[in-house]
Amino acid sequence: MSPKEKKELSESDIKAKFITPAIVSAGWDEMTQIRREVTLTPGPVVVRGNLSSRNKKKKKFADYVLQKEKGVPMAVVEAKDNSHTISDGLQQALGYAELLDVPCAFSSNGDGFASHDKTAPDGQDIEIQFGMDVFPGPDELWRRYKAYRGIPDAQEALVTEPYFDDGSKKEPRYYQAEAINRVIEKVAQGEKRLLLVMATGTGKTYTTFQIIYRLWKAKKVKRILFLVDRNILADQTLVNDFKPFGSVMTKIRNRKIDPSYEIYLGLYHVESRAKLSQASHPKLSH
Repeated sequence: MSPKEKKELSESDIKAKFITPAIVSAGWDEMTQIRREVTLTPGPVVVRGNLSSRNKKKKKFADYVLQKEKGVPMAVVEAKDNSHTISDGLQQALGYAELLDVPCAFSSNGDGFASHDKTAPDGQDIEIQFGMDVFPGPDELWRRYKAYRGIPDAQEALVTEPYFDDGSKKEPRYYQAEAINRVIEKVAQGEKRLLLVMATGTGKTYTTFQIIYRLWKAKKVKRILFLVDRNILADQTLVNDFKPFGSVMTKIRNRKIDPSYEIYLGLYHVESRAKLSQASHPKLSH
């Protein structure tokens, strides 16, 4: 293809013909590790008098998010058509990388890649350009991610413990995944007292469920106490978000703890005064 013909291609064509093949050739699994057109913000709410609406035109989409496992993003790639330079999308990619708190951002116009690496050693350039045939593979970007986030090699299994997947393709929103990953990573680093604050309507119960599920599946905890302030919330949690725990979960009644269960739901103003067992129990309040 001549340079003139390449400049006439759309951004979608550049991605399909050049960028995606380059990433796949570097060892990235197209089905599980490469996400396309990822929504990173829902767009601002526009208020006019007593009416409000969400401005969908202001939504932010990352062309590519590269992930270690589902819900564990490592890098962002922004694509441009060939009328742009290689680095024209790098600032945009950096903005998305900041939202996801990942160390690496890339941009490409199909001729090569521009890269920003926050883990670059002293004396090396943070921003470089390279050809389409030398894009870094998953192992290299995972190494950078671990260094950036302070993840010990010995705790890698916990950090990569899969999210719960019921086959419905539901997955955490980017900010939920960041909250979940932050908690898991802090536990992996040995932290024992953590406070996670989320606004109303941001999916606190679902986020907490995924944290508990990953810690439980990784056998990092033996028993978990989840506290709410109303009975109806405990009942809803039991049959909705926490339903996958099934027979290992129970609702505490009359302050009586049955040690045969592993997940307990209760009211914090009642059960927090109850004696749980001799073992220490991680507590997640809602």
